[in-house]
Amino acid sequence: MRVAEADTKSIGPDLLGIEELSAEQITAILDLAEHYREQMNGGTEKLDDLQGIVVANLFFEPSTRTRTSFNLAARRLGADTVDFSSSGSSLSKGETFVDTALTIEAMGVDLVVCRHRTPGAPHMLARHLKAGVLNAGDGTHEHPTQALLDMLTIRQRRDIRGLKVALVGDIRHSRVARSNIHGLQKLGAKVIVCGPATLIPRTITQLGVEVAYNLDEILSEVDCVNLLRVQFERQRGAFFPSIEEYAHLFGMTGERIRRAKEGLLVLAPGPINRGVELTPDVADGPNSLILNQVTNGLFVRMACLSLLAQERRRLRQSG
Repeated sequence: MRVAEADTKSIGPDLLGIEELSAEQITAILDLAEHYREQMNGGTEKLDDLQGIVVANLFFEPSTRTRTSFNLAARRLGADTVDFSSSGSSLSKGETFVDTALTIEAMGVDLVVCRHRTPGAPHMLARHLKAGVLNAGDGTHEHPTQALLDMLTIRQRRDIRGLKVALVGDIRHSRVARSNIHGLQKLGAKVIVCGPATLIPRTITQLGVEVAYNLDEILSEVDCVNLLRVQFERQRGAFFPSIEEYAHLFGMTGERIRRAKEGLLVLAPGPINRGVELTPDVADGPNSLILNQVTNGLFVRMACLSLLAQERRRLRQSG
């Protein structure tokens, strides 16, 4: 059964970042994701919303969860999929990033899901391709579907408007943090970023967030903590003395849960480093919504692909 177009709102021909979306567009995506969650109800049957649509997953950077989630989302909606990996591709022979994408598009692709280590890479593709482009993470810039699934996970437990949400950890290198800041604030939440001073850029306050350098000082006031992974692969230099010290100061432990605001929601975009960002008892405990995030990722990506596919169909009909 295909979702009626009248029941959804357009998010435009591409989905490149949360910063460009309105609160109404974000809500429309979350509502459609919730619709898919209810419609699937734990089942694995295929829908036909993307029947006749070809989705290409162009991942120029390693990924497991996001890539698998997009692939499964497209197939659950009845789309044909094309998978691309930069390793062993024509890129190693000197072909440009854009030419590679144009070649794949020429095979009849309607939607392109792109992950790239360079900020702005999906935006460049959107300027060159007729296919719709969906940003699956670009460097340290944005990761829109991760923020959307985080917001959906929170919304299933609490009304986002008025909540205090803490993004804890490596803010400097986190595309997840930037997308969450844009989205949460548009939906009426207050955002606090917390971490070592070396991992919080001074310019972050321009986004309207509060900054804290002591996790224990904010635990009694926040409703949700999103524990960001320490991104060693993006760091150039030592930003804190040791992993042990980071875990001692900013890791979520059972003791911190007991001292936190009652009903604290614990999120982590993953891959989680047990014993660093959080201890095993927290990761597997009653406050943790980590597996809910993974499940919601499928429905959010189904919603995004469905809305972009509708836009492609509208463009075809208009000539």
